[in-house]
Amino acid sequence: MPSRSVRGLAAAGLLVTAMLAPVAAAAATGDDAHRHGQGRFGIRLLEIPENRLDDPRSHAFIVDHVNPGTTFTRRLEVFSTSSSRQHVDLYAAAAQVGDAGFRFAPARTPNELTSWIRLDRTAVDLPPHGHVPVTATVAVPPSASKGERYAVLWAEISSASPGPSGNVALVNRVGVRTYLDVGPGGEPPTSFRIGEVTAERTGDAQPRLVAEVGNTGERAVDLEGEVRLSEGPSALSAGPFRSARATTLPPGGHGRVTVPLGHDLPAGPWRFRLTLRSGRVSRTATGTITFPAAGERAAAYGGPSVPVLAACGAAVAAAGLLVAGLRRFRRRPVNGEAA
Repeated sequence: MPSRSVRGLAAAGLLVTAMLAPVAAAAATGDDAHRHGQGRFGIRLLEIPENRLDDPRSHAFIVDHVNPGTTFTRRLEVFSTSSSRQHVDLYAAAAQVGDAGFRFAPARTPNELTSWIRLDRTAVDLPPHGHVPVTATVAVPPSASKGERYAVLWAEISSASPGPSGNVALVNRVGVRTYLDVGPGGEPPTSFRIGEVTAERTGDAQPRLVAEVGNTGERAVDLEGEVRLSEGPSALSAGPFRSARATTLPPGGHGRVTVPLGHDLPAGPWRFRLTLRSGRVSRTATGTITFPAAGERAAAYGGPSVPVLAACGAAVAAAGLLVAGLRRFRRRPVNGEAA
């Protein structure tokens, strides 16, 4: 049975997310569109499953687990801040999660998941500063094999005339990621571990912590977090410092999470507390570190990562995740695109 969903304005308030991405190398960025007077446009979720109210990822993306043969819907909204009418094309296209993170396929490339998705509108004409609802229906066939699939629900605007080169039209598209796991029984576990933590300085001498991370669960993870420093020189404390971007890992995958720190921090020694999260799951590593000279690295003596499972009720999630979720997803760039 599909999960019950929360609908309407209350859910919409928690789910504001506009993800700007170029379709190809020649495409305009969101900033280019703004400079050219096209205004901004976006697409956002208007509902999430009741059983995922405490999952920050579900407030921005479609994240679910269903049995084969399940059909469910998600309501979304396409909106514009432009003072002129906008024609927006809507479609689902393939994505994958691998060593390079969450990657969007070019243009309208299909995959198995996109063949299960139907949008009730393939295009909308947005009035100035307008918004239009859209419903996505996902019909998983009874014969679907076990595993997690990925896609993006895209809204796309094309320029009416060729771009500066004379033969390339400029395109903007925005999207909502979809992480859909299929299989009988309960949802597979989400888990990850924090490995070695090192301290570095960039070429301009800015200190940062870099953590080796591994996905030890059976679902993709989007890792981000923060560092707090204490017991520094003259008993100084500093932070929290937030990770530069999310790191997406497939099951069994490995990667790095980088947290830039303040330029004016003394070298140390410091006690650090690094906390990383993906959805409901959190891990913490602690240790002592002294920042090296520019261009060098120093190992941090971190203990084993400590699991923490966030288990807050729907009322707490609705009140507490609004600010945290919006701040988190608003600043999330991914692989040169954003979604």
